[in-house]
Amino acid sequence: MKNVIYKIANIIVAAAAVICIISISVTVMILARPVYYFDIERLSIDETSGYSKEVCKNNYDALIDYNLIGGPSELKFPNFSMSFEGEVHFSDVRKIFITMQVIALTGIVLFICFLLYLRQWGATKNKTLWMRITGIILLVTAAAVGGAIVVDWQWTFTFMHEIFFSNDYWIFNPVTDPVINILPDRYFMHCGIITAVLVTTMAVLLEVGYRRTCRNHGYNL
Repeated sequence: MKNVIYKIANIIVAAAAVICIISISVTVMILARPVYYFDIERLSIDETSGYSKEVCKNNYDALIDYNLIGGPSELKFPNFSMSFEGEVHFSDVRKIFITMQVIALTGIVLFICFLLYLRQWGATKNKTLWMRITGIILLVTAAAVGGAIVVDWQWTFTFMHEIFFSNDYWIFNPVTDPVINILPDRYFMHCGIITAVLVTTMAVLLEVGYRRTCRNHGYNL
């Protein structure tokens, strides 16, 4: 009976950990401004959009600042106008990103508490099984998302928006929302790939941690 309780507890913890780790990965990607700066050069965003590199960076930074905890509550682009639909969409995106940042910070604090707990009371297989379960779920998720991106990025991009948004305001009109001209699809594809890599990396680290715990304490894998 005790083992059953441990297994159920590990599954619940693993589910929460998956959400936290995905949130952490997305948050890291949001903070990774150099990815966009690099894409300005690599994708020639300044040339295709007709705006200077400085304009691209300034307006991108304004968008990122808006999507961060503690950032401005109202989005204002230095150089671009914005439609009502665009404003609603960016507000919806902000709610998702802020929620994920809160989850990420909470997850990091809880994980630190977990490590302190293990240091105080010792690690056992039952206490760390969630790490293996989480790693497996994350690897499957990353493989599915990564595979979808490689096979058909446009379908994946559309599908993700249809899941998270209840309207079609994410389909921008370049005339009324010119910011879309500096946000090409391929940039978002790169964000998706990097996020999948981050998730995979964390999954591997969890599996390594689980194996090390079992090996150090003489447990069978």
